[in-house]
Amino acid sequence: MNNVLNRFFTSIALFIVLYGAIINQHLLFMLFTLIGFFVMIEVYRLFKLIFKDDNKKVVLLFLILIIYLLICLPQLFFFITIDHNNKLIFIYLLLVCVMTDLGGYFFGKFFKGKKLTKISPKKTYSGLIGSYILSNIVFIYFYFKFNFSLSFLILTFLVCSISQIGDLFISYLKRKAKVKDTGTLLPGHGGILDRIDGIIFALPISVNLMILF
Repeated sequence: MNNVLNRFFTSIALFIVLYGAIINQHLLFMLFTLIGFFVMIEVYRLFKLIFKDDNKKVVLLFLILIIYLLICLPQLFFFITIDHNNKLIFIYLLLVCVMTDLGGYFFGKFFKGKKLTKISPKKTYSGLIGSYILSNIVFIYFYFKFNFSLSFLILTFLVCSISQIGDLFISYLKRKAKVKDTGTLLPGHGGILDRIDGIIFALPISVNLMILF
């Protein structure tokens, strides 16, 4: 029960911080900087646990991560701040990721069913379906409320899929490292990476896909 309450209040705090960041680019810059910093710490810890004494692999993979973050985070920052309309698109993409996560969690919890993969035993086919259902509810809302084009339906499917693949990839790393969470910074959630495991892949890729829509 305490864990559920911690998760709830932490989620509320995260939404408040995110809202402030979206309307204030200075706070957004600070938020992205902190996210990048903690993601590097958490991933480095995972790499050290997985590869133990093979420092060459740890350093190489860590450098790849740094390059990825140095490309993606500034790109996201400029995407949000360069055009006011992009803020709405960013919120849309973020909500698709969040609903993907919630759909997988609640549908999997309620309907249970066959396991999706050994990588993450809690993932089920019912959760997979739930992710697509809830993410498409976001599309339906934005379609009628903000006149989003039907092409965003394809984007929604892609973002939902990438988010789930990213989630599974981080779950794979945690399984290899034999840890439950990537960190302890967020009460009820674990580490930063536990909270944004799918988002950190889905948002940068979807922003680049926006040129097609």
